Amino acid sequence: MAALAKLLTRRRSATARSVLAGEAAAEAARKTSRAVDELPPGEPGKPAEPEFPVRGDVRAAAFFDLDNTIMQGAALFHFGRGLYKRKFFHKRELFRFAWQQAYFRLAGAENAGHMEDARDSALSIVRGHRVSELMEIGEEIYDEYMAGRIWPGTRALAQAHLDAGQKVWLVTAAPVETATIIARRLGLTGALGTVAESVDGVYTGRLVGEPLHGPAKAEAVRALAAAEDLDLSRCAAYSDSANDIPMLSLVGHPYAVNPDSRLRAHARERGWRLRDYRTGRKAAKVGIPAAAGVGAVAGGAAAAVAIQRRRR
Repeated sequence: MAALAKLLTRRRSATARSVLAGEAAAEAARKTSRAVDELPPGEPGKPAEPEFPVRGDVRAAAFFDLDNTIMQGAALFHFGRGLYKRKFFHKRELFRFAWQQAYFRLAGAENAGHMEDARDSALSIVRGHRVSELMEIGEEIYDEYMAGRIWPGTRALAQAHLDAGQKVWLVTAAPVETATIIARRLGLTGALGTVAESVDGVYTGRLVGEPLHGPAKAEAVRALAAAEDLDLSRCAAYSDSANDIPMLSLVGHPYAVNPDSRLRAHARERGWRLRDYRTGRKAAKVGIPAAAGVGAVAGGAAAAVAIQRRRR
């Protein structure tokens, strides 16, 4: 009986953290988003598809996952490469992160204790660093490693929504600063990303809620839709991962883009639209981590780096 009570308490706690993470992400996204009248004007007669998106529907928006949906590979991996190049990591930390990442990423086991250890270890790296420092580095890293890895096909889908006068948001477990940089460079409205605390512009080493992953993404989209007066049944969402089924299930127009095997099967069962912009060789490798070696470990170690909660 005590074990059951403990399990129920843990589940309620996880749900509460997902809601908190989602609400924090939505708040941060709205603070940094572009106004709708700043979005590029549409070109009449050039929608991505004959019936969708609907031009002028101000209660519709689009939500795009980032890793392997808009960008080839993981943003955190590329960000980690840049941090390692700038000597943010030491070998001792790399070895610790290597074990943690191997346990729950390569083995596919999301043990709560190991995930919490990995998160806390990564956050400890940026504790005491200024938000502005990581933002400046993030701009450089985007130019070095990310700009050339955007999928043209998915980018065109996002542009179709913009051309129809709709807002377009990234929704990612990547740090909100990194996600915001990418959204701005692509001309999107804004980004929902993992949020962590900063006080007076300095990281405290604590997250707000939990990483924006799985159910937390759905909570973020739901919170943003409420704040923006969106009708989710008229919205679209795009992702490559079965982890994002909760987010995809919220909207009236879900798309599986470069899908993993589980999402592809789920999408076919539900009649969701599929888009695959990979070559056959890349598609066959779905589910395999995008990189290996020191850079990959650094990318994993950066999983909570440069994320903030702005407290004024």
